[in-house]
Amino acid sequence: MSVILITGAATGIGHLTAKQLAHDGHTVWASMRDPQGRNAAHAATLTDYATANGLDLHVVDLDVSSQESANQAVAAVVETSGGLDVVVQNAGHLYVGYVEAFTDEDIAHLLDVNAIGAHRVNRAALPYLRTQRSGTLLYVGSTIIVTTPPFLGPYVASKAAFDALAVVTSYEAAQFGIETSIVMPGAITQGTSHFPNASRASDAEVTAAYARLDPLVARNEEATASLVRPGVRADPQGVADEISRVLALPRGQKPFRTVVDFTEAGVDHVMAFADLTREAFVNRMGFGETLQLHN
Repeated sequence: MSVILITGAATGIGHLTAKQLAHDGHTVWASMRDPQGRNAAHAATLTDYATANGLDLHVVDLDVSSQESANQAVAAVVETSGGLDVVVQNAGHLYVGYVEAFTDEDIAHLLDVNAIGAHRVNRAALPYLRTQRSGTLLYVGSTIIVTTPPFLGPYVASKAAFDALAVVTSYEAAQFGIETSIVMPGAITQGTSHFPNASRASDAEVTAAYARLDPLVARNEEATASLVRPGVRADPQGVADEISRVLALPRGQKPFRTVVDFTEAGVDHVMAFADLTREAFVNRMGFGETLQLHN
């Protein structure tokens, strides 16, 4: 069994994944911002659940926008549990609105949380994983980098950056025995607070200039849900189940990329071809060894 740190575990995919992996028998550290304050109720839900079910499930304070916070959280996990084996990079936030109306500060903030935040956690965790020459970095990405729907521009850009950082980090991490898996959920329309808690653009004047498009934005969530076939539940538990499946696979047999898409957009086919193209290019450069897991 592994010691696992999950980011963004207060709600949704991260929350369910923490419970699932704990039931699998792992030691799980569910991280979130300010578990004694703004997320106290979510933290209590997890700790109470762990007690009621006899699970090795704990909550740790981790703000992905702070390198110091990431360092402290990882150090606390290692000190308390005696090590760290897996990092599930799940933290993220959604922006909805017109691209022009998002200020540079808006977009910089979202990139900071959704992409650089994962990099900060990697910088905190990789020294431990490199020293033991083993471990797994599992990233909860998004099919949105392929489907690129309207009115979610900054979010699409941040998830594309997140994915790219995961890929290029994998080349170097593999040389130290560290595996990478990217799980790409499609639209999750039930069981999360992603859309209700989404942020809007700061520039109200520019937003008003796009007012004739407001009816389209207003039915964004409805339009997304309509892509799911009747009878299919687009629930985040499906993503938690896939993360559980991937982490249960033996060393060296975990997929580099897997898709969980209730909208059946065909992203799995696109990414399979894209990864084959990328791997062929890297091999042509003479860097094929970066695609291999080393001991």
